[in-house]
Amino acid sequence: MTFRHEPVMLDEVLYYLGCRPGGLYIDCTLGGGGHAREILERTAPDGVLLGIDRDEAALAAAGEKLEPYGDRVRLVHANFCRLKEIWQESRLPAPQGILFDLGVSSPQLDEAERGFSYQVDAPLDMRMDRTQSLTAWDVVNTWPRRELARIIREYGEEKWAQRIAGFIEKRRLRRPIDTTGELVEVIKEAIPAAARRRGPHPARRTFQALRIAVNNELGCLEESLVAAGHILAPGGRVLVISFHSLEDRIVKHTFRRLAGAGEIEIVTKKPVTPTEAEIARNPRSRSAKLRVGEKKHGSSLEEGRIRW
Repeated sequence: MTFRHEPVMLDEVLYYLGCRPGGLYIDCTLGGGGHAREILERTAPDGVLLGIDRDEAALAAAGEKLEPYGDRVRLVHANFCRLKEIWQESRLPAPQGILFDLGVSSPQLDEAERGFSYQVDAPLDMRMDRTQSLTAWDVVNTWPRRELARIIREYGEEKWAQRIAGFIEKRRLRRPIDTTGELVEVIKEAIPAAARRRGPHPARRTFQALRIAVNNELGCLEESLVAAGHILAPGGRVLVISFHSLEDRIVKHTFRRLAGAGEIEIVTKKPVTPTEAEIARNPRSRSAKLRVGEKKHGSSLEEGRIRW
């Protein structure tokens, strides 16, 4: 796969990171390495980039793109759930900046065989890390109807979650739902015609929910943000780009709790959004929101101090 990915809100990310030579910067969702390359450019000659990604294809593509920067780059195939452990194992100094660019990337959506898109027929997969065993096929064909309805309602914010789960259960009793195209057909049957004619594609919310469930995208976001606050150098910043309300809500509430505990200061009182020019150039950036927190000088996040 050619992993081409235009980094979202690149100028804003570089502005809020305040990149400077000599520092360590961690990109927790490396993707194609677009943000990472510009961070390395601005931290020359001795800034270090620690890049993490669960997608081996993304990591390989980023490795090629970042090869000219030599030993200033360290790449790790892992989930950012292990952020603190990865940083400790690196034996690098406290980072000056940590970036999370959440959600699915354009190359993952565009490669049909990955099964992320409802626009093309492909095997039901949706794994960001293809070494894991759980796939969207497993969720759709084996999870109980009640659990399916719950994730479609909570992760997809889909009002027709109960009907969709019911139609899925009825269909899979006859034969497995093997492809994205088959699943789209079931979803369209479940949603009343009048509702299908309004708003986005009728399968969008359900596919979002399945992707989040397969990849446990929300499971450790809160803990990872707390870990970021713990390992940042004083004055260092954590930046999070989210693409739907569930992610943004977790980021907002976690930042508030960390700020209430005196660990960080919230830099962006309201989320930063893409410019109209960027949206015109890259329509997939439309829903992006950027939030920034800064580690307070003198703060030291103790294990277990932040509890909720």
